[in-house]
Amino acid sequence: MDVADLPGVPDWLPEHLRADGIEALYPPQAEAVEAGVTEGENIVAAIPTASGKTLVAELAMLSSVARGGKALYIVPLRALASEKQAEFEQFEQYGLDVGVSTGNYESNGGWLADKDIVVATSEKVDSLVRNDAPWIEELTCVVSDEVHLVDDGNRGPTLEVTLAKLRRLNPDLQTVALSATIGNAGELAEWLDAELVDSDWRPIELQKGVHYGQALHLEDGSQRRLAVQNNEKPTAAIVRDTLQDEYDEDGDLVEEGGSTLVFVNSRRNAEAAAGRLGSTVSPHLSADEQAQLAEVADEIRDVSDTETSDDLADAVAQGAAFHHAGLARGHRELVEKAFRDRLVKVVCATPTLAAGVNTPSRRVVVRDWRRYDGTAGGMQPLSVLEVHQMMGRAGRPGLDPYGEAVLIANSHDELDELFERYVWADPEPVRSKLAAEPALRTHILATVASGFARSRTGLLEFLEETLYASQTDESGRLERVTDDVLTYLERNGFLEIEADELGATSLGHTVSSLYLDPMSAAEIIDGLRDWKRSAGTAGTASTREADPEGGFTTASELAEEQADAADADPGEISALGLYHLVSRTPDMYELYLRSGDREEYEMELYEREDELLGPTPSEFEDERFEDWLAALKTARMLEDWATEVDEETITERYGIGPGDIRGKVETAQWLLGAAESLASEVDLDAARAISEARIRVEHGVREELVDLAGVRGVGRKRARRLFEAGIDDRATLRDAEKPVVLAALRGRRQTAENVLENAGHRDPSMDGIEPDPDVTVIDTGRADDPDDPEETAEDQSSLGDF
Repeated sequence: MDVADLPGVPDWLPEHLRADGIEALYPPQAEAVEAGVTEGENIVAAIPTASGKTLVAELAMLSSVARGGKALYIVPLRALASEKQAEFEQFEQYGLDVGVSTGNYESNGGWLADKDIVVATSEKVDSLVRNDAPWIEELTCVVSDEVHLVDDGNRGPTLEVTLAKLRRLNPDLQTVALSATIGNAGELAEWLDAELVDSDWRPIELQKGVHYGQALHLEDGSQRRLAVQNNEKPTAAIVRDTLQDEYDEDGDLVEEGGSTLVFVNSRRNAEAAAGRLGSTVSPHLSADEQAQLAEVADEIRDVSDTETSDDLADAVAQGAAFHHAGLARGHRELVEKAFRDRLVKVVCATPTLAAGVNTPSRRVVVRDWRRYDGTAGGMQPLSVLEVHQMMGRAGRPGLDPYGEAVLIANSHDELDELFERYVWADPEPVRSKLAAEPALRTHILATVASGFARSRTGLLEFLEETLYASQTDESGRLERVTDDVLTYLERNGFLEIEADELGATSLGHTVSSLYLDPMSAAEIIDGLRDWKRSAGTAGTASTREADPEGGFTTASELAEEQADAADADPGEISALGLYHLVSRTPDMYELYLRSGDREEYEMELYEREDELLGPTPSEFEDERFEDWLAALKTARMLEDWATEVDEETITERYGIGPGDIRGKVETAQWLLGAAESLASEVDLDAARAISEARIRVEHGVREELVDLAGVRGVGRKRARRLFEAGIDDRATLRDAEKPVVLAALRGRRQTAENVLENAGHRDPSMDGIEPDPDVTVIDTGRADDPDDPEETAEDQSSLGDF
């Protein structure tokens, strides 16, 4: 189909597409147009990676906006949201406004009301619905990218319920669902009342196969010699083969060498493999590539003061890299860009990279097809869907003549098994995970609190509109689980139930708008109640017994108990106690308690038990006691960050990456902010102490720097420098002598001006000012200002909102 023949699109679009080199649509795109994607019809498009899914989405959204509507693009990851925003901003030259929102779950996103296209994660969209964002009802088109993730046990229920709510709010809403790998696309299309576009067409050929011995065995039955030399590992042999240029018989270059994406099953394996493969790649680098990679390596070292940062920089200097969730955001972005720019030749990644971020390569190697599964107690095979998702990254349209996806076998029997299990297999069907109680606990409260259901009957009617209801053949299961959850929510004071009628309490509304798991809210309230009660009864916390059922006191019982408690001093709450409290909630993913950790944290527990909020489980309750210790380990890490322990020490002490620190800090900020609101909601005098603990962990500072670090642009390292120069709070900074400030900030004039302006200084200009020679500038590690070209490390002040 010629782009000139597109129905229903803006007049400028055909010429815009031609300017991008698109004269005609790919077959799956044309099929979507014929199915009505530009005319408001619902579509489920199950088509391979690199086959034009994004253009299908753009056609739906742009035609909807052209009809006077508003479009929403839902992504599974924040990184993908930024990528898609950058792609869609090309349309702003035609008068469209594009906005992205991925954080601040208490906001209703009012600023997005004037945007024509909004990009957001499913969690953010869910929170917008909960917080009554008025523009949600104005949506005319929603696109769900990577819709197969409804199968994910953690994020799937949120996507599923959010789509169901959007469709109920907007009966005429056009829904477009996209996926590269899905085994039951027809079921999803039926659920969404959509036309199905199911295609295996790709713009370049994808060849799947298995490497065994000295050959690459392909799915069409052919073999190609790919020798493993000397002591070389098969992965290194494949990478080396991919890098080599191909020449014809006359010596003319036929094909330049390409890049390789290697998937492994753990962070440690990703880092080790990248380190080894650097020696395979480096001989193939030109002098210019080596110089450019050295610059990228320097940028990587500036991101954080950690061994991980140095290891990554060392690998990148040799043309290799690793990629996993433990990296800081700046690390991941630099690696992805260098790989797309063809500077980095091989990336060793955990499966996180397969989740939609645009990083295609000539070859994909699935080195590890098993990974550890704690629930199964050992190594388990990956799903076909997940492996096919990885394989789909092979082949870059316009750059590669073909793509190859390769598994590695260690025996002839394994060669046969891999063909049967993955190469010739179809992806598993996508199945809803909504009926699990933790998912329903959160979404039932939100459904009632936001007015989608005001009775048990209405709630069950809404749940009948979900994918789970369309898939289940287990009669009565959804109703039984729903009733169990309703009982839990009523018992804990979040819902009021009278006959068939349902209503959220004030506390329930607060919990829903805060985007908390109700069990997290109950844990926080119970911990704060325990603090106040123990403060009023001479500290009996350590002698009370934990409720073996894990139950929590309702809001009404809480109010009665508070009436009997003496006023407590908020200063008595330790920061560690608060960090431990939020770390043991379901919304915080605790640090893993490694072998050998138990003894260390048992000692820590017995030394600091009085600081913790709530009764410690008996050590004979193995699972609960282990969770308590894991939360203590997580809390200790947060305490280290909030007492200005340097990042490298933290990563080494806890065996984590810089990205893990930032992830835990962001989650702690969010949960402590929620705890402030809950403390006020149930009339506990703890908000001041919680606020201080939140600010300390946000900026990574000790108590004396809380006020100073709150000035925009200061952060943990500059706050310490200013404090040591005699400037100890915002008021002092506002009236400070400018030479002192300039000296404390190491002579950075623009930085000093910005900081003084943000503090409210009457004359922040640094024109003609020289640093005070009597001020001693302390070394706080690497630089910490992402906006200063001379200071490029990523500190807490540069983090996006959660």
